[in-house]
Amino acid sequence: MFATALKHGLETMLGARVTHCGTLAAVKTELAAGADEFSLAVVDLNLPDAPNCEALDFVLASNIPAIVFTGAFNDGTREQILGKDVLGCIVKHEPQSIERLIAAVDRALTDGRTTVLLVDPNKGSRYDLAGLLRRQRFSVIEASAAGEALRLLDAGETIDLIVTDTELDDMSGPALIAEIRSRQGEEATPVIGLSDDGDARLAARFLEAGGVDFIRKPFLEAEFSARVGQAAAMQKRLQALRRLAASDYLTNIYNRRHFFLTGPRLVEQCLRRGDSTSIAVLDIDHFKRLNDTYGHEIGDIVLKHVARRLKALVGEEHLLARLGGEEFGILFNGLDARRAYDFCERLRVELERSKIVADDEELTITISIGLATIEVAEAFDNYLHAADQFLYMAKHAGRNRVMSELALLDTLAS
Repeated sequence: MFATALKHGLETMLGARVTHCGTLAAVKTELAAGADEFSLAVVDLNLPDAPNCEALDFVLASNIPAIVFTGAFNDGTREQILGKDVLGCIVKHEPQSIERLIAAVDRALTDGRTTVLLVDPNKGSRYDLAGLLRRQRFSVIEASAAGEALRLLDAGETIDLIVTDTELDDMSGPALIAEIRSRQGEEATPVIGLSDDGDARLAARFLEAGGVDFIRKPFLEAEFSARVGQAAAMQKRLQALRRLAASDYLTNIYNRRHFFLTGPRLVEQCLRRGDSTSIAVLDIDHFKRLNDTYGHEIGDIVLKHVARRLKALVGEEHLLARLGGEEFGILFNGLDARRAYDFCERLRVELERSKIVADDEELTITISIGLATIEVAEAFDNYLHAADQFLYMAKHAGRNRVMSELALLDTLAS
């Protein structure tokens, strides 16, 4: 009952993706598949196969922050658990325990995990503001001008919130917001403005441009902390909801919608920096035959396996998504044709070597990959179409291979 109610509450109220494990064995299986997929654990101290905090010890040893939610609790247990550096302890049968736990999870996912870009041309003011933000457990990146801030955003820095003086030497606050929105689209990083200008119309212009808040100097530290904290918490909730909307329901990697939404912006950033980039479409060979032979349940196991391996190999630097069926897409961030080809070849070899256990039977699979280089600005569909054409060539040439313009040239040269 508690697990069902809590899972529903975390998913609907916080937009979190929740995996429920009823035993320590299930926990070990999930973490073996990828401990880095989990930001937080909510742990009962008494599981059927782990009655003495073994699950908590295992989670903490896996470097996953934990909140204890249990019915087996007394003063002695409280001291023992708090000594394990958990984020909190909540007793199941106390009043409003589920609501308190959801609030604790919300705080844990927000606190200390938010990165703020602070933009201020005045070194002394920037130093003081950075100190206030760090006291709130924010990670702070500092910039002295709008151009520097935009370069940090283009470089792919993970930034959740921007706090900026509205009168920068190279750009006004409203102009900076407009430039960020033109580059990031509807998911643009939220911006809070600071100003010691007494003109009341300045705040209106900043908010009309799309700023999320405006704080006039001088301000009380409590006011600054509260308003920045609220903006950061709201952004974390929005990010969680976006992640949920952007995830493929079966494999938990990005879906086709997110690939088409984010891909054009990533290409634009690479071209603006003068970096090379490439796009790959890969397909599991003979997947229909596998489904017909073993059934769709085994087919789903294979898809999840491929997605996990791809995610581990591709990492966060590049954009990976399931495009549909047994087809996956990768948009490489800053890899030229040769490095992208070598990367795809490593993916192909790794997946061919990997073993999939399903119904006590060991399966192997191969993949075919089509790779296209992106050199000039075009419609995003054109890039994907080019990669699809190379994928068709790879299938026609016998499957289990990477096909690209570079591969064709190498073949002709030999």
